[in-house]
Amino acid sequence: MNLNWDKLRIFHAVAEAGSFTRACEALNLSQSAISRQISALEESLSVPLFHRHARGLLLTEQGDLLLKATKDVYEKLALLEGRISDTKSAPEGPIKITVPTFIGSSWLAPRIDAFRRKYPKMRITLILDDRILNLGMREADAAVRLYEPDQPDLIKRKLAHIKFHLCAARSYLKDHPAPKTAADLKKHWLVGYPAGVAVPHAHTDWIFQIANVDKESASNVMLMNSMEAILATVEQGAGIACLPDFMVVNHPNMEIILDQYPAPEVPIFFVYPQERRNSTRIQVFRDFMMQEVGGDAL
Repeated sequence: MNLNWDKLRIFHAVAEAGSFTRACEALNLSQSAISRQISALEESLSVPLFHRHARGLLLTEQGDLLLKATKDVYEKLALLEGRISDTKSAPEGPIKITVPTFIGSSWLAPRIDAFRRKYPKMRITLILDDRILNLGMREADAAVRLYEPDQPDLIKRKLAHIKFHLCAARSYLKDHPAPKTAADLKKHWLVGYPAGVAVPHAHTDWIFQIANVDKESASNVMLMNSMEAILATVEQGAGIACLPDFMVVNHPNMEIILDQYPAPEVPIFFVYPQERRNSTRIQVFRDFMMQEVGGDAL
């Protein structure tokens, strides 16, 4: 049995694409050349790797085993490539950062051009996602997280904390008497995150807790899994929400209410794997984040 790497590379591309036609674009090879290579690989292994049918290709059991093996090889090569790039003294090449959605879109994205101008040879990818991506599996190079990680294989640096307040639009407060106590919130429309979705931080239910409202059964709630959508909804006069100060400050129609009830502050950590501690790319991005925060709170 002869496992030729070039044939394995072509097999991996075809298996990922699901057809010879789509693999042509990824490999820049003709369909006939790809087909010949796959047939030669199947012949050398003495097993079929694909079921051919009119709608495309399906992996056989043996093909599925081979795909899992080639994926493992590709992941190890990507890790090796990252380690080799980390040894370069000048910050250049790709860096992928996973960031909670509202921080990424409202705070970090407007600042990325300043980073690009300072390090023009770096290629930035921001993954805006409230799910926790696995840094050890190279789903991202580093992360901005709104909690303190406890994994021993991660390096963490606290950048700042985010302050939150209960807020409503002035137009809403014209039509509804402003609440004077937390108990008054039961008489108002409350906007927050639904159950069963990824949330950006641990205190998204705080407004419902101090209002003593069951968000899954109460009739005075609106639920949406986006801080930007919550802000836009509240700004249009639809109700009250707990929002970060740095988002509210640029919206003159918004007003802080019930400030005698301080919402829990949320920490911001910059996190990356221990094995990437010598990465120049990660170091310069970390330093950029620290400079941009420029204080204790957003």
